[in-house]
Amino acid sequence: MISRRAFLLGAVAAGCSRSKSNASPAPVVVPKPVASSEGKTRLVEWTMGAPDARVVVMLPDPLPPDRKLRAVIALHGRGESLKSPAEGAMGWPRDYALTRAYERMSNPPLVSADFEGLVEPAHLDAVNRALADRKFGGLAVLCPYLPDIDPFDSEKIASYGRYLVDDVLGRAKKELPIFGTREATGIDGVSHGGIAALMVGLARTDVFGAVGALQPAFSAEKISDLVKLASSARSSLPKLRLTTSHDDYFRAQVSELSSAWDAAGIAHDFSDLPGPHGYVFNRGPGSMELLFWHDRALTG
Repeated sequence: MISRRAFLLGAVAAGCSRSKSNASPAPVVVPKPVASSEGKTRLVEWTMGAPDARVVVMLPDPLPPDRKLRAVIALHGRGESLKSPAEGAMGWPRDYALTRAYERMSNPPLVSADFEGLVEPAHLDAVNRALADRKFGGLAVLCPYLPDIDPFDSEKIASYGRYLVDDVLGRAKKELPIFGTREATGIDGVSHGGIAALMVGLARTDVFGAVGALQPAFSAEKISDLVKLASSARSSLPKLRLTTSHDDYFRAQVSELSSAWDAAGIAHDFSDLPGPHGYVFNRGPGSMELLFWHDRALTG
């Protein structure tokens, strides 16, 4: 099943995964350049003050003149949480090949290799049709280091959420050409970062207009907590997306959460896609999904 829910604006969502926390580190991926000059990116590293407060910012290069960008916070998986802050913050831009995905999203049509072969033909066609109808608009992607915290520890996740909002987004609004509005600000993540993105995003609906979770890592007994959290945000519910895959370790829980949200009347997009829970998925459909969905979900 590609999706049991219509994708935002009629497009088909592409999914993502992360590797197990005890998996061997994957070799560094060097993004391949494309023929067009569109979609080039540059990375800026921020040291935020605390020893574990590191952020890598991915921006279009060159920055579009006299134009503001929408912003997405992208949280990495637990494998990167076990690395140093400097290395962990490079999870999305380097290890998950987000810079390559940005170049390819800017230069359609996409091909199967852009998804590491983890895409069905109908899915690929749907994404390409959507990009033909509306060109990828570009995003500022903020990639902070996520420490190895328990996302269901209310005190720790609230503290981390304040750091993301006050320090990371606060600095971005001062130094980057972003809109900074709720409607133009999203948060997403994969595995450990996926559940952290849900916990922070649903607690701060005053800040985030779009909240995504790629193969979020949580146990079945936490589903009721996530239903309560989304229900409590109902008056200002952001655009929501859950993504799992056929060989995702957390597929049953994510699917059950989607059904529980349906029963509670929590509107959201849901995709169940081919592929494993591992680095290869992140480098293909994972990075594509993050960029594609938020490009459609966020407005300027």
